[in-house]
Amino acid sequence: MRKLIQSCLLMLALPFGAVASDLHSLALNADFQTAREAVREAIEGAGLVVTAVMPLNQMLKRTAGSLGKGASPFAEAETIQFCSARLAWELVEEDATQLSFCPLSLSIYSQHGMPGSVIAWRSPGRETPARIRGDDLLRELVTKARLLAN
Repeated sequence: MRKLIQSCLLMLALPFGAVASDLHSLALNADFQTAREAVREAIEGAGLVVTAVMPLNQMLKRTAGSLGKGASPFAEAETIQFCSARLAWELVEEDATQLSFCPLSLSIYSQHGMPGSVIAWRSPGRETPARIRGDDLLRELVTKARLLAN
């Protein structure tokens, strides 16, 4: 009976593990402003629309005191959100819960006392054809942004 219960619990947990994502980053030899413009240009150059720019460093600075935190670890940090309607359809046709992968985003940050900037992103993974296309899109945009920033 114990083995049966363990097997049932494992089967219930598997779908949740299947939506795990991977974090990636790429250091650039470019200042924050140049990196941010390169990311926007890569996104818009691919025919995608930026849907939001989240000023994350401003939020960290604003909330640091009330949360008992020191200064933000970033000199600057933003997350740029966008989505492809075609990719969104492909994702939700595979599995409605994959709606949570849209919008996709690329974050750009620079840290105090460190040269250059970093592009960071969360991959939807490569478990299904649509996720592979989403991951490939993010990688293509990062590669294009790197070329534009240098």
